[in-house]
Amino acid sequence: MFLDILRRRNPAFVEAAMALHQQGRLPANAYVIDLDTVERNARVLKEEADRHGLKVFAMTKQVGRSSSFCRALMRSGIDRAVAVDMACARATHKAGLRLGHLGHLQQVARHEAAAAAQAFQPDYWTVFNETKAVEAGAGAKTAGYTQALLARIQAEGDIFYRGHEGGFAADGIAAVADRLDAVDGGRFAGITTFPALLFDHESRKVKPTHNLATLTKAADALAKAGRKDVEINAPGTTSSVMLAALAEAGATQCEPGNGLHGTTALHVMEDLPELPAVLYLTEVSHLSGGKAYCFGGGFYIDPIFPAYDVKAIVGAEPTTAAAALRSVEVPPPSAIDYYAMIDAAGPTTPKPGDTAVFGFRGQAFVTRAYVVGVSGISTGAPKVETIENAFGEPYAWPV
Repeated sequence: MFLDILRRRNPAFVEAAMALHQQGRLPANAYVIDLDTVERNARVLKEEADRHGLKVFAMTKQVGRSSSFCRALMRSGIDRAVAVDMACARATHKAGLRLGHLGHLQQVARHEAAAAAQAFQPDYWTVFNETKAVEAGAGAKTAGYTQALLARIQAEGDIFYRGHEGGFAADGIAAVADRLDAVDGGRFAGITTFPALLFDHESRKVKPTHNLATLTKAADALAKAGRKDVEINAPGTTSSVMLAALAEAGATQCEPGNGLHGTTALHVMEDLPELPAVLYLTEVSHLSGGKAYCFGGGFYIDPIFPAYDVKAIVGAEPTTAAAALRSVEVPPPSAIDYYAMIDAAGPTTPKPGDTAVFGFRGQAFVTRAYVVGVSGISTGAPKVETIENAFGEPYAWPV
């Protein structure tokens, strides 16, 4: 679905990526990032967040924690990241971002807590229970500082993706805050959940979830208990147009991820301030049975929409023309995506070596794709800045 938006709103990016690939400067099976556009998008988000008094922690997992992506964010004024796991923390720290938030979505393993505190000293550390709070506090004490702790909370009616469940009971948040304040090396700083905002398919709008109401109610309870300056971390479907709603609900922190590269679900429905800045590029390998097989490795299509006809631009020359679009059969998630199958029917048949460009919402960090940062597209002088794996580590491509 995002391919239509790419063709319409950032065609120079598509054409530059195809040209670089045909010149042998981009690998197949690569998430390609338009760094100029990322920097522009990030500036839009940062300015809007500043206007509403929101701290910004950038989510980088969708584009493989790319170091050049992180540097583009820093040029825009965003200097902190949220790490969904320790791999995120290592990669973003190495790239130069400070760690604004650790422990959410994934908690920190017991024997990594001390190292995380020592190496990263995150501004905020989310804990789901007191055991994790004690581990974080102990690590911080050893490192010589007091760790600000966010309590992940949940209440009846909240929604979580399967496998994301966990946290303190929201109706006892005042007592939870007292217990976290008592943790040696830690202090209670605030509350969090996920998702606070979610795309609604029926209305085709982003709406607050019950979780956001839970945060607001818990914040009220904390205020009645005499607590001031409570941080409210409210991630989920974050674009610049949603920041006012988050601030109105009492949020103090936001964590844009897909908004930084223009791939939230709402970007398909409306022309938002952020432009599309990521695509998936691969190439045709061989033909068989009326299909052109293209190299896979990065075909994790984030299932935010019901199943749809996946298409790709296929050709040996840079183009965004509708005539270059072909339907593609992508292996199901239960299969290893060695290849995807492109419809080869019609007067012209794809050839081995042809470029195939896709526009879907990816999650590069769960794939074996390359992640490539390209600068200079906005000035007509594209330059490959980085070729890395999904952990922000350099690849010596092509060998």
